Amino acid sequence: MYRKIIDAHIHLDMYADTERLQILNGLEQTSAESLIAVSTNLASSLRQLEFAQMDSRIKPAIGYHPEQLLPSEREIEGIMQLIDANRDVLVAVGEVGLPYYLRQDEPEMDVGPYVVLLERFMQKAVACDLPIVLHAVYQDAELVCDLLESYDITKAHFHWFKGDDAVLERMLRNGYVLSVTPDVTYEQEIQHIVKQTPLSQLMVETDGPWPFKGQFAKKMTHPSMMHQSLYTIAHIKGISLEKTYHQIYETTRNFYRL
Repeated sequence: MYRKIIDAHIHLDMYADTERLQILNGLEQTSAESLIAVSTNLASSLRQLEFAQMDSRIKPAIGYHPEQLLPSEREIEGIMQLIDANRDVLVAVGEVGLPYYLRQDEPEMDVGPYVVLLERFMQKAVACDLPIVLHAVYQDAELVCDLLESYDITKAHFHWFKGDDAVLERMLRNGYVLSVTPDVTYEQEIQHIVKQTPLSQLMVETDGPWPFKGQFAKKMTHPSMMHQSLYTIAHIKGISLEKTYHQIYETTRNFYRL
């Protein structure tokens, strides 16, 4: 039997119904105690809340994923009202952030309106006393750190972070937490980040249904993959598997107040 784990970031609504049922039916066998189910838009947010009502192991977060066109003001208002109405069942505001990959395809894109939207989500997180789940990689992470500092936000989770040592050091100094996906088992860039990050500021996630390579190639992304991530983290840090599981589980549980 595996030790307990928590998937710190999964897009449950993006799985086919049969796949989602397969994941939920196998959670106990996987030793996954909870799934932090993040949202991508208003419709996605409503679905996460529905799932959470049906299964208490699903812990919903509401937000608007930045790697897409900006939402209408009506959609933004709908999301904000949903956060207010459900603040007691939510574990976070998220997934929110800045559109790094979208800008690679459209270099002329104005990031300004995305920054404004992110600030609105930060203000909402502060008002509702909720952690914030961030999509902010490479140079975007620095700007996001500026914003977090300006709103005195300490409960920030950078999911699947990628970036240089200087911004990572700043994030860690501020007490933010990071999570890594199953690509930690084969990506040197992610292994380097794990090496620099204290175990007490690390979590594991799947970002499912995002697919992975290596030993996970052509497999449906599943919370069970996080066990391989934990073995890799223990090996990188030269820490016992027992301590690695325990600390990462406690960090995630405390951060999301589970």
